[in-house]
Amino acid sequence: MDDIIEKVTSKTSKRRQSTATGHDSKPQAGDTELLATLGYKQELRRHYSTLQIFAVAFSIMGLLPSIASTLAFSMPAGWLVASCFIFIVSLAMADIASAMPTAGGLYFWTHYFASEKWKNPLSFLVGYSNTIGLIGGICSIDYGFASMLLSVISLARDGNWSATRPVIYGTYAATVFAHGFIATFFARMMPRIQSACIFLNIALVVATVIALPIGKANNSPPVNPGSYVFGEVQNLTTWPTGWAFIMAWLSPIWTIGAFDSCVHMSEEATHAARAVPLGIISSVGLCGLLGFVSLAVIASSMDRNIEGILNSKFGQPMAQIYYDALGKNGAMGFMVVVMLVQFFMGLSIVLAASRQSWAFSRDGALPFSSFFRKVSQRKFMRYQPVRMMCGIVVASVLIGLLCLIDEAAASALFSLAVAGNDLAWLTPILARLLWGSDSFIPGEFYTGKYLSKPIGWVAVIYMMFVIVLTMIPTEGPNPTSQTMNYTVVINGGLWLGAVAYYYIHARKTYRGPQTTVSPEDEGKNLEQGSK
Repeated sequence: MDDIIEKVTSKTSKRRQSTATGHDSKPQAGDTELLATLGYKQELRRHYSTLQIFAVAFSIMGLLPSIASTLAFSMPAGWLVASCFIFIVSLAMADIASAMPTAGGLYFWTHYFASEKWKNPLSFLVGYSNTIGLIGGICSIDYGFASMLLSVISLARDGNWSATRPVIYGTYAATVFAHGFIATFFARMMPRIQSACIFLNIALVVATVIALPIGKANNSPPVNPGSYVFGEVQNLTTWPTGWAFIMAWLSPIWTIGAFDSCVHMSEEATHAARAVPLGIISSVGLCGLLGFVSLAVIASSMDRNIEGILNSKFGQPMAQIYYDALGKNGAMGFMVVVMLVQFFMGLSIVLAASRQSWAFSRDGALPFSSFFRKVSQRKFMRYQPVRMMCGIVVASVLIGLLCLIDEAAASALFSLAVAGNDLAWLTPILARLLWGSDSFIPGEFYTGKYLSKPIGWVAVIYMMFVIVLTMIPTEGPNPTSQTMNYTVVINGGLWLGAVAYYYIHARKTYRGPQTTVSPEDEGKNLEQGSK
């Protein structure tokens, strides 16, 4: 690892000098060379542009579907405050991502910056937490898709039918398998699919922002005033009103997430040192802005009987809002598009999760790593971690069994993603602040000598708070077995399990990031990287 640190420092310095003089190398060759200094040979195909890297994260955020899935916590003011903090986190992550763009990203950075004593255990925990968080993201997104698909059926039948839990799970499992199939056999089309998702997401937001007020204006009561939209807090919990406002942060926290997916696509990005950080901050910034506008319009157009909306006979609050403003046909049309966007959200996060897990197995951290780290050379699947994609699909289907228990267990799927990812985002940023001041050499994107560290500290404090927030019962301080937030049990068990696994077995085999590049490969533009 010391050799890698020296190479990273040397390469980053040269790259900054060449950029400053206007003689930067070709992005493709530079990407492969930079990856070699991090210790890895080019095994995946680099075919994602800066726009398409942004699209992966923006697609996973899936603004309107995510808002629809978290409407119980949504309010414009809460969204605005939380999204500003999330943007600060994205800046802190972008600083490091530009300097060291690799698919393993978060656990690699942790190992690079941490003190010698904590390098291996911390990077191991971060890698597992990130993997678990991304799989949790697949579960929550595809569970949300299954609920939306079935709500459209309920809407078509005028609310006279509702899905049972086994039906929801069956739909969920079929969706996960479909995503695995598409990601495996249509890999060459994935960059174009991601580009199309940008248009689809923005078009849905624009159409909703226009249609809801117009549809509501033709009905009674009239559009809600600004004092209601921005100044009123509807507290449907037994928490104090002030804390209910903080709980409203959960909507943007669950929505504006998985921007680390840009990091996990680093080894498939062209000019990764620029594309990855720009993808991170632009996806967070645009999602935060459009989300605020969308929520403001939704709040101005929806019925003030919030409990009636949340307990809609259609099984989906957003379907009820569309129905109230636009009628049955309009609601069905919009919900079909929302559902389509949600489907592509799941496809994108399967892609990102497979890359993180593949990178982690490349460094020997996962069980059966020698099997999962193989990259396919078969036609139509070439340069894809197909085995790991299959493993991610199976793991997601198994974890999704939680939704068969009850609503509380199903809700834990959402927080599983947030808590797991926030711990993974927090740790490398904190390691850089505590131990990495001398070893951090900025890349092409940098927030500056005087802003970078304060941004990092604000991000760390905020994420510590968020991890606690996601584990608090949402309905009040005295939860029942049905309203209990089981995130602390599920995430805590997984984190403790990862630590126990490390000290019992993995510490004997896991030595952090491993060099896979040979001396003759280093600095060369490998064939698969240029295809």
